[in-house]
This record gives sequence, structure tokens and C-alpha cells, in this order.
Amino acid sequence: MSPTIAATPGTSIALVRKGLVDYQIALDSQRRIHDEVVAGSRPNTLILLEHPSVYTAGRRTEAHERPMDGTPVIDVDRGGKITWHGEGQLVGYPIVRLKNRNEVVGFVREIEAGLIKVCEEFGIKGEQYCDRSGVWIRDEKGDRKIAAIGIRVAKGVTMHGFALNVNPNMQGFNNIVPCGIADAAVTSMAAELGRPITIEEVSPVVEKYMYESLSRVSEFIAL
Repeated sequence: MSPTIAATPGTSIALVRKGLVDYQIALDSQRRIHDEVVAGSRPNTLILLEHPSVYTAGRRTEAHERPMDGTPVIDVDRGGKITWHGEGQLVGYPIVRLKNRNEVVGFVREIEAGLIKVCEEFGIKGEQYCDRSGVWIRDEKGDRKIAAIGIRVAKGVTMHGFALNVNPNMQGFNNIVPCGIADAAVTSMAAELGRPITIEEVSPVVEKYMYESLSRVSEFIAL
């Protein structure tokens, strides 16, 4: 699908909607956009897309955490451990120049806060969980992760980002310990709501709250 580019008046964030994109192609695009944001030739940019089924391993992934069945894994330069991406999961790559280059934790917390508001719009109570990044559901059924976050900051500009489980085939997580967390489960918006829900329903809400969150932590780029 050809990318759709939009911008919201009064913000410093451009939006690129790309549809379903192979992970490696999207990674190459991220790197190119990152270079342009670093150079000041492009505004801060949020990419929203889906990936065909793929496993990606962050820098902290250990050998025993990889799939044991020979499933291919793409090694990436983000933080965190191994995770899975697939259709029905909304992935966002915020590529923004941070106001404070050293405030990576604060950046992650802003993304979490935005995604928690997204969940609330659909009647799902998400929350932050101490030192564990991402958005969590915590109740009598146990702890389960509904959105994962993995970030890299280079030259003051972020890349990689978040993955919100909207309505994916959760079997993709079965070959791994997602994000290296063995004592908690993963879940999706569809599973929590007990009904189908689509990327098309969720995307505009994610755009709204990500604009708010990213605008608070990003430095305006005047082109």
C-alpha cells in the first residue's frame, strides 16, 4: 500500500500511514527518515503500519530466548528482548527529536500514557507496571501485556516504537517468551473486549493520543 502522509495543524508531528509492510522494508524506511529528522530536513514523524508475521530480537535477547523450531528472527538495534509482530497488531514508529536527549524513560512513559488512553476509549483498563515497559492489564485474571515498547535514541532522535495488540492471531507469541517476561501473559484488545475489533477502528484514536504524547516530549523542527 502506498503511504498516506498527513499532519495536524499546530503540531510538529507528521503522520505516515503505510498499511501492511514487510519488516525489513519498514526498518530501512525508518533509518532513512531518522537520518532526515537528524539532519533537520524532515519534521518529527510517526509511522503507523502492520507487519506480516515476523520475530524481532532486541539487544538484550539471549540465545535460549529465540524460537527453537528454526523460525527466522531479525536482530534489531532497539532495546528490549524478543517479540513477535503480525497482522492485526498496530505498530507505531515515532521518529522525533527529543527536547531532552537523555530523558528516554520519560519518552517511554509518554507513549505508555497515550496507549493507556487509547485502551480507555474502548473500555479497557490499561496501566503502567513499575519497571516493566509497555501497557498492562492487571486484575484477578493475572498480569498480561497488551502493548509492547522498544526504543532506540541516536543523535537525540528516537526510532523503533510500540506495538498494540488489536486483533492479531496470538499463536505467534507461542514460540517465544515475549519480551523475556515468563511470569506474565500477552493479550489483545479483541480478547479483553470479547468481540472483534479492527485496526481501522483503533488507528484514529492512536493518532489522536500519540500526537498529544509526542508533542509534549519532542522538539519542534521548523523546515
